Formats: sequence, structure tokens, C-alpha cells
Amino acid sequence: MRFQQSLRRWFVYALAFVGLIVLLSNRWVINSTDDYIYADWALLPDNEIGLVLGTSNYTRDGRANPYFQGRVQAAAELYRIGKVRHLIVSGANPDSTYNEPRRMWQELVKLGVPPKAITMDFAGFRTLDSVARMQEVFGLSRGTVITQQFHAHRAVFIGRKMGMQLVGFAAPMADGTSPWRASWREVFARVKAVMDLFLLRTEPRFLGEPVNIKLGEGAEAT
Repeated sequence: MRFQQSLRRWFVYALAFVGLIVLLSNRWVINSTDDYIYADWALLPDNEIGLVLGTSNYTRDGRANPYFQGRVQAAAELYRIGKVRHLIVSGANPDSTYNEPRRMWQELVKLGVPPKAITMDFAGFRTLDSVARMQEVFGLSRGTVITQQFHAHRAVFIGRKMGMQLVGFAAPMADGTSPWRASWREVFARVKAVMDLFLLRTEPRFLGEPVNIKLGEGAEAT
């Protein structure tokens, strides 16, 4: 009986400790990046490069993904009004049936962005990979990350802890879209980002040869 009580007590302590780590990690990520996340394009600083973070263009049930649409539409608009001059679309392409950068490229071209103003990065397997490759592969130390607000905090946090001067643009959500599921996943993704940067020292899965982006010229990076 005494052993069971002790075990329950230690379980409660462990649960409280984990909860504290989750809370503190999220507060650190959000509080340290709040000043660098913009929802109003008029207040957004101009940058040469916009980094569009990848996601599927369809949801699991086959509907158009509002996160995908929000990101590419925001990226096209920022390019149109001159807030960015070149876009890197970074995401995963694990097989011939799923290619995030290619889908973003196609949609951006439909929205009026010239192909020569878009660079595809096919090794953006995770947010950390996309941000790190922006610095290590493309040689860029500043830019605008384009994604939804709940995601932008983590991406900007990763970049700034790597010494980059990143800001984030919070892509608008479609009317009626509820981001609660993605927001909850993001709570734990922020903890993972802190661990990757400061405990695990996680490296990008793949870097490859440097790629020189010349404004006005598109490129592909594997």
C-alpha cells in the first residue's frame, strides 16, 4: 500500500514537471518572437526573401487545405506589393505522389508570381530543416517566414536562435476554419524545437551543395 502511494506521488510529480516544461517552453518561444510576427502587411518590414513553409494542399479527407491556401495566397500578395522579391517554397517530397514545393510553385504561378521569382527546396522535411537550409544551403541570414501565426512563432524562434534575422507573416485563415487541432500539435512541437536546439543539437536531415539565389532567377534545391 505504501509503495503504491509513493508511486502515485512520483507520478504526479513527474506529470507536473512535464507540464511545467511544456508551459515554459511555449512561453519562451511565443514571448521571444511576438515582436517579430506580423498580421498586417503594412507593418511588415521589407525583405528580399520570403520563406513559404510547406504543407499538403489537401486535408486527409480530400478537401482543399486552408493552411496551404492561406500560405500561398499570402506569399503571392507579399510578392505583388513588393514586401518580398523572391520566394523559397520549402517542404517535403517523399515520393512521386506527394510534393509540397512543386504544389506551392504551381499555385503561386497561377496567382501571378513569375516562375523565375520562385526557388523550390525539396528537403524541407521539418520546420527546422527549412529554416536551417535557408541559412546553410542558400546562404541567407534574413527573410520573412510565411505561414500561419501558431506556426510562425516556432519557425522564427528557430531562425533567431541560429543567428538569423527572421520575421514572420501570419497568413490569414479561411473563414470558419478552426485551427485548434494544429494549435495543440504546435504546443508540443515548440517543446521539441527547444530540445532540438539546446539539448539534442539536431542537425537538418540533408544539406547538400550550396545554392546561390540570384533575385529574378528561380532554382531548385534537393
